Amino acid sequence: MNRSDRTDRRRERGAGSSTVRWLLLVVPFGLCGAALAWALAASDPVQPEAPARVLADCAGATVLGLAALPRLHERLSPPWRLLAVVAGLWAAMEFAMLVFEAAEVVGVRAGELGGSQFGDYLAEVSGGQIGIAILVGSGAVAGYSAFGFRRPDRATADLVLVFTAVTLALRPITGHMSQQAFGSLLGAVHALAAAAWFGVLLALALTVRTRGEWAVLLPRYSRWALVLVATVSVTGIVNGLVRVGGLTELAATGYGRILLTKTVLLLALLGLGWWWRKRWVPVAADHRMAAESSLRRAIFEVLVMAVVFGLAAALAVTA
Repeated sequence: MNRSDRTDRRRERGAGSSTVRWLLLVVPFGLCGAALAWALAASDPVQPEAPARVLADCAGATVLGLAALPRLHERLSPPWRLLAVVAGLWAAMEFAMLVFEAAEVVGVRAGELGGSQFGDYLAEVSGGQIGIAILVGSGAVAGYSAFGFRRPDRATADLVLVFTAVTLALRPITGHMSQQAFGSLLGAVHALAAAAWFGVLLALALTVRTRGEWAVLLPRYSRWALVLVATVSVTGIVNGLVRVGGLTELAATGYGRILLTKTVLLLALLGLGWWWRKRWVPVAADHRMAAESSLRRAIFEVLVMAVVFGLAAALAVTA
C-alpha cells in the first residue's frame, strides 16, 4: 500500500459517515423526479403509490449493486449489515405500495383501507398477488442478509443477487408491456439493466474509500456500465415507442412528456458517462485522482440517476 492509500485509509472512518449522509440525498432527488413527472403529466393521472415506488426501486437497485460487488472483484466481501438494512427498507416500501394499490382499487384513501378490503385485494386481484410475491422476495433477501451478517462464513452474496434480480423482474414481467410480443422480456431486461447501472455505482460510493480501490474497481464498473447503458437505451426506446404509439404522442400526452423528459436526462447521463470515460476513469486507474474526487463524481452521477429513477417510477404508474 503506497503513502496515498495509507492517507486515504486514515480518513476512511470519517468519510464513511459523510458518504452515507450525502447518499441519503438519493431519497429527495428521486422524489423530485416523481414530482416533476406529476407536473408533466398534467391531466393524466399518476397513481399515489409513485413516491413509494421510487423508494422501492432505488432500494432494490442498491441491494442488487451491493450483492454484485463480489462479482466486480473477487476480493470484495458483501457488506451484510448494509445489505440487511437496505433490503429491509425495500421490503417496507413494497408493503407501502401494496397498501396504496389496494386503496386505489377499493376507491378509498390509504388511511381508510380496512383489513378485510386489503385481504380481498391480496387474495383476489392479480396485482395484489404479484405484490405479495415481491414482498416475500424482498423480505427473504432482508432475512438472508441479516443471517449473512451473523454468519458471513455460511452466506453467499450470489444467492442474494439471484433472489434480488428475480424479485426486481417480477413487476415489469407482469406490467403493461406484458401484453405486447416480447414485452415482458424487454421490460425485465430494461429494469434489471437500469438497476445494475445505478445500484453498482451507488454500492461503490458506499463502500470504496481509497485511491487504490477506485483505481481497480472504477475501470471494471465502467466496462459493465457500457453494456448496461446500451441495454437500457435500446430497451427503453422500444418500450416507450410501443406504449406511446408514435413520436407525435410524446408531447400530446402526460405519459409522452414524462418519457421525453426521462429520455433527455438519459441522454445527459450518456454524455456524462462519455466524459467520465475520457477524464475520470483513466486518471483514477493511474492512481492520479484522490479518493475524495472519485467519490464526488460517483455521488453526482448517482443523484442524477435518482431523478431518472423518479421519472421512471412515476411513468410506470401513469395512465
